[in-house]
Amino acid sequence: MLRKTYIIFITMLIFGCTGLPEGIQPVKNFQLQKYLGTWYEIARLDHSFERDLQQVSAQYNLREDGGINVTNRGFNVSDSSWSKAEGKAYFVQTNDTGYLKVSFFGPFYGSYVIFDLDPDYQYAFVTSSSRDYLWFLSRTPLVSQQLKDTFVEKSKALGFTVDEIIWVKQKN
Repeated sequence: MLRKTYIIFITMLIFGCTGLPEGIQPVKNFQLQKYLGTWYEIARLDHSFERDLQQVSAQYNLREDGGINVTNRGFNVSDSSWSKAEGKAYFVQTNDTGYLKVSFFGPFYGSYVIFDLDPDYQYAFVTSSSRDYLWFLSRTPLVSQQLKDTFVEKSKALGFTVDEIIWVKQKN
C-alpha cells in the first residue's frame, strides 16, 4: 500500500508540474524551426533560479531525438559571474502547439507554455504550470515601449501579478 501511494505521489509531482494554468491556452500552428535559435529575456516574474540575473538569454537547438536542447545564460550581478543552465524540452501535446515540458534536473519537468507569439517569431510570452512564472522573450535585446505595454496588458488580463514584473537589463 505504501509503495502504491508513493508511486501515485511521485506521478502527481512529476505530471502536476507540466499542466496548464487555468484559462491560459498555448498558441496553435506553432513552428519549431522558426522558434529555434537565440531569445533574450526582456522581463520575468521573480523566482529563485534566476534571482540576480541580468543579460539573460536562451538558446534553443534541435536534439537528435526530436526534442530541444535548451541553454540559458545570465550574468549574476551579486557575484559578478556568468551562470549557465542546460536542459531539454519535448512537446506535451502535438508538435504544432506551443506547449512543451522542460527539464534542467533529470526526470523532473516543468511546463513551458507559449501563450502569445509574434507571427514573425520576434517575441513570445511564456508561462509555466502556474501564474507564478512569466517570461517575455524577444529576438532582440531591446524592444519598444509599446511592446512592453502589450506584454503587461495581456499578462494582467490573464491574471498575472504584473506589478512584480522584473525588467531584465540587457547589454546594448
